[in-house]
Amino acid sequence: MSENQQLHLTIEFAAVPFVVFAIHWRASRVSYTALPKIEAVDQDFKAEGTLPYDVIRTMRMLTEEDVRQKLDPVRLIAALESAFRDRYPSTEIPLRTHINLDSGIFLLMPCYDRARDALGMKLVTVQETPAHPEERIQATYILFDSQTASPKLIVPANYLTDLRTAATSAVATKFLARETAATLGIFGTGRQARAHLRVLPLVRNFQRVLVCGRTRAGTESFVKELSGDIAIAPANAATVAAESDVICTCTTSSVPLFDGNLIRSGTHLNLVGSFQPHTREVDTITVQRSRIFVDTFDACLAEAGDLLIPMKEGAITRDHIAADLHELVTNKKLGRSFADQITLFKSVGCALEDLVAAELLL
Repeated sequence: MSENQQLHLTIEFAAVPFVVFAIHWRASRVSYTALPKIEAVDQDFKAEGTLPYDVIRTMRMLTEEDVRQKLDPVRLIAALESAFRDRYPSTEIPLRTHINLDSGIFLLMPCYDRARDALGMKLVTVQETPAHPEERIQATYILFDSQTASPKLIVPANYLTDLRTAATSAVATKFLARETAATLGIFGTGRQARAHLRVLPLVRNFQRVLVCGRTRAGTESFVKELSGDIAIAPANAATVAAESDVICTCTTSSVPLFDGNLIRSGTHLNLVGSFQPHTREVDTITVQRSRIFVDTFDACLAEAGDLLIPMKEGAITRDHIAADLHELVTNKKLGRSFADQITLFKSVGCALEDLVAAELLL
């Protein structure tokens, strides 16, 4: 949609549809605004006694700025670790639905935690050629009343997605990276790269950060903007691969970013950029050299080209995947088994992560 356009979303109660809210596009920001029309419609239905009136009265809507202020990365890391340890076994997480659009892909990501009776769903568009790179992924999250399917919370989920992805990488890094890890390497200069730069230092005491973007100018701009307490510098792909203790690939690349022979012993990698079977951010050598962990088996075995392509080549088998995140954080499966081992965490995104993040906004 173009700037200043708005999308009216309709929710149907008692078989009668009415507009509940509008999503306004203004440049790269998404904001939600209740429509004046609601009150009049509300009164009509209330008089007839057919509208679940409490739905409108209790449904909460937040802006992207609200989400930024409320969603604390430290709390989110702890909540995600707890969720993968304790909640994951009782949670229904279907494989996400992919719908091909003329402009990209539409994703549906539902999740239901039976133990807590918590139900939610994320809706995502991934644009192939967005007007601005920062707008490539646009998302909305809805928490539901599981008994009525009525929405309890509706939020723009761009920042939520960025932060929960980085926080999940942080959980994996906490369990897999060496305690002495000093250099963080980041591939990418977009929203996920920003989130990982903010969140990963919460679990390891990094002394410097190396960043490799698509262009030198873009990388230098990113470094200048985000320079802070930790020394951060632009670098080429070979340098980031060879000198980093923890590597985060946060790109839209469909082909490997570096030569896997360059990675030094003891490195930990978080791969978060690719989510389709034909795309990958690392080569087969990287995967062969690594002890592999995934967010969930089902999703990665359906979508993770970083793993599926080496499997198709015959370079690895399903048994090369050591554990999922639940097995890792519960110590059901061994994490890093020796200091010089290379570990790799592949994430394609799990709906439980979104549910947990959204609950923290209530």
